[in-house]
Amino acid sequence: MRLLPLLTAFTSLFSLTVAQKSTNKHQTFADLASSSKGSKGVVLLNDQLFGDLTGPNRNFTSVVLFTALDARFGCVLCRDFQPEFDLLGNSWHKEHPKSDGLFFTILDFSVGKQTFQRLGMSTAPILMLFPSSNAGPGSDQPIKFDFNPSDITPAEAVARWVTTHTKHTVTIHRPFNYVKLFSFIGGIIGTATLSKLAYPYLAPALFSRNLWAAISLVSVLLFTSGHMFNHIRKVPYVVQGRGGGVSYIAGGFSNQLGLETQIVAVVYAVLAFSSIALCLKMPRMESSGKQKIAVMAWNLVLLVLFSFLMSIFKMKNGAYPFFLPPLIA
Repeated sequence: MRLLPLLTAFTSLFSLTVAQKSTNKHQTFADLASSSKGSKGVVLLNDQLFGDLTGPNRNFTSVVLFTALDARFGCVLCRDFQPEFDLLGNSWHKEHPKSDGLFFTILDFSVGKQTFQRLGMSTAPILMLFPSSNAGPGSDQPIKFDFNPSDITPAEAVARWVTTHTKHTVTIHRPFNYVKLFSFIGGIIGTATLSKLAYPYLAPALFSRNLWAAISLVSVLLFTSGHMFNHIRKVPYVVQGRGGGVSYIAGGFSNQLGLETQIVAVVYAVLAFSSIALCLKMPRMESSGKQKIAVMAWNLVLLVLFSFLMSIFKMKNGAYPFFLPPLIA
């Protein structure tokens, strides 16, 4: 019975010592974050500091970026992500000058080779979150962040990841980009100046009815022939037919081929030009004989091409009920 009070006192003393040690660790890293030589709020580690940071009985969470910034290693992703991580630590430090239980740290390969070898790391960057020891089951295992190798990972993505796995809410305070603002203003001024200088030369073309009519016709022909359908569906140019030959007309009204689109576009273009010629050019011809011949020729073109167009519809769907001589599919 006498041992029980002694055991209780020893346990209390041990707990107090551990708590005091954890508090001292927290204060040490908080001071390092405030006096960092790099970005404010980011602690630069070495092998010894990393051991202290991730040791047992820690009452704080740490985010460690394992990186290799030296040009000898050629780690482009490391250098690209570094400003985003600095922004992450700086944003947290602005709202939490005393760190409040969350530290953003960096361990570079040049000063942490032993740690890299001990953890079996052969690539960089690697981002890990070491939870607090009292975070619950699994707190002794770090959580790894998955980088996107094809793009720069923004600080906002890492902030969401940290917020998801901890009780801390990280808000990014991205500084205002004055370079982009001045570039935008300069672009507007330059465009306005260039437009004013070029206006006397471009005005005749900009207000030309023929130019806009041509642009409108080309746009109409381009889209009515099915160009956007081909672009969206990625259809083949031609396919192999039943007899082993080349098929350039796809069956069904919901399918088409690249060459088929071009054929239909040419037919539409010639039909449009025929109609324009009959409406605008023929009435201006002075010779009545030549005018009659031209009218008959363009009408013949209209007849043959419309007949060909309907035969294409018939080829795509045998149930198509209409036809126009002389071509009957």
